[in-house]
Amino acid sequence: MKVGIIRCMQTMDTCPGVADFRAVREKTGAFAGEEEIEIIGFNSCGGCPGKKAVFRAKKMVRLGADTIAFASCIGKGTPIGYPCPFAAQMKERVAAAVGEGVRILDYTH
Repeated sequence: MKVGIIRCMQTMDTCPGVADFRAVREKTGAFAGEEEIEIIGFNSCGGCPGKKAVFRAKKMVRLGADTIAFASCIGKGTPIGYPCPFAAQMKERVAAAVGEGVRILDYTH
């Protein structure tokens, strides 16, 4: 798996992404059962309402990602306790933009 991770821009000041990288390294969470995992990119959605997520996902796919993972901060709201109100729409737009051949993960850890 070659994964590009999109995180919430609102959490960047409080979360360095350690749990996301740990989940990849230890093959836990959304990465459980994967043989090999390479991180292609780690970027934010660009801020509410996540309009830059599509561009950034497409760029990571052009650079070799076969999977786009939305970090847990988007869907679960960790660590700030506020899930993204635009998560579903952002995921739909990213999935449509990158095409059926790219796997979409709803969370990381």
